[in-house]
Amino acid sequence: MKDGILIGIDAGTSVIKSVAFTTAGEQIAIAAISNVYETLAGGGVEQDMARTWRDTAQALKRLSENIPNLASRLIAISVTGQGDGMWLIDRDGEPVAPAWLWLDARAASIAEEFIRHSDYPAHYKRTGTGINACQMSIHLAWMARHRPEVLARASSAFHCKDWLYFKLTGERAEDPSEANFTLGQYATRTYAPHVLDTLGASDAKRLLPPIVEGTEVAGALSAGAAKLAGLKAGTPITLGYVDVICTGLGGGLFDPLGKTGCTIIGSTGMHMRVAPTAADVKLNAEMSGYTMCFPVPGMYAQMQSNMASTLNIDWLLDMARDLLKSEGVERSRGDLLKGMDEKIMARPAGRVMYHPYISHAGERGPFMEPSARAMFTGLEIGQGFSDLMRGVYEGLCLASRDCYAAMGDIPEEIRVTGGAARSNALRLILASTLKARVRSVAREEAGAAGAAMMAAVQQKLYPDMAACAAQWVDPLLGDSTTPDADLAAIYEKSFSVYKETREKMQPIWRAMMANRREATHAS
Repeated sequence: MKDGILIGIDAGTSVIKSVAFTTAGEQIAIAAISNVYETLAGGGVEQDMARTWRDTAQALKRLSENIPNLASRLIAISVTGQGDGMWLIDRDGEPVAPAWLWLDARAASIAEEFIRHSDYPAHYKRTGTGINACQMSIHLAWMARHRPEVLARASSAFHCKDWLYFKLTGERAEDPSEANFTLGQYATRTYAPHVLDTLGASDAKRLLPPIVEGTEVAGALSAGAAKLAGLKAGTPITLGYVDVICTGLGGGLFDPLGKTGCTIIGSTGMHMRVAPTAADVKLNAEMSGYTMCFPVPGMYAQMQSNMASTLNIDWLLDMARDLLKSEGVERSRGDLLKGMDEKIMARPAGRVMYHPYISHAGERGPFMEPSARAMFTGLEIGQGFSDLMRGVYEGLCLASRDCYAAMGDIPEEIRVTGGAARSNALRLILASTLKARVRSVAREEAGAAGAAMMAAVQQKLYPDMAACAAQWVDPLLGDSTTPDADLAAIYEKSFSVYKETREKMQPIWRAMMANRREATHAS
């Protein structure tokens, strides 16, 4: 079909997007709806599952209204979404509780407990993935301990994209990426949920849906979902991999030689490299990071993830906005970012050190510490907002190097995607910190594109992912940003201090967290 269309759905934390592409990978239309979640006392972060589905269907409906003859031109839809968390449904397919998101920190103490357990090394070797407070296994354990009646009503445990796939097709399924990195065995791409036994949640094994490979099989759009979306029943629907994998795929991570890395500078920071085979997977002594199946036979993506990336920038911008608002001046984040590259590059490098652990859930890459918190070091009189922001930018890049170093040699080229990748200053600081070429990918919606690429391969529009990537990714790669020798020398020294500081801070963070919990209980 010459005018055929593929749709990638990317249900993120902040926005749900439906993006239409030509079969050659050109983005032609997007419909986006803001996502809503609720923050609760005690670290809970929940999302209304029914609303998430309604918003997804509405986004598809908007595309059908804006693209001529979409229903007849549509070849397939693929869905990806935010990772981790827990989305529980009953036998009738109805939610038994609001979804727990990856931001939820209620089960942090269970994660800390398991990290110290004698079974943890075997779990890490099996999954290639460290435990943290936001994973489904830990959430299920919390539910088994504190809300067993909710778990008893559930019949399937999904992640976000699995819930949407179910609503689109009526089929209960999980993809290999999320099935394996927390409840599976990466080398065999099968479930191995022994961790649930150790965590006292053995009964939750019954909730795990079948694993489906989205580049090989597709479901069909149900009549009910088709009516809501304004599309044809029977349209092929593929279950994409988790959003970080799809974003890596759409952002240029595919590399059969394993010499390319991909950094996603979004709400979280993801730093990935390809392991061409299971034998190429390199596990680290700190037993942290993720090993996920990549949507290519036998290939894996290793990654280390910072719990917060641009959230650190947003935090500092919002502090400035609040101060201005108190004086009657309204400014958006975008307003404050205008000219920011020039302002921060005019300030001295390496003067203010920032550890970007702003998330309530602490940090998970390359070390796992739920009590870790952000901090500035090196502040002195005479420094201002631009110095602080430069410290944040440099902190994000030092955190990136910390993550890549845990996975072996830093790749020769790093491809960056995400909103902050547009910053020339950030790309230069990153290249100089990593001592590697950095290239942005001119793909606005890499996650949706990666999902659509999986559908393109499943529908045999391309013989394999290599051919698809050559058409969808390679033409969109930007010019290389190379390291600045002077900056590289500064950041080489900064990195050793950065790492030593965060290592020595861990007992202090834990003590601070213990004090906070004691104060909370006392009140």
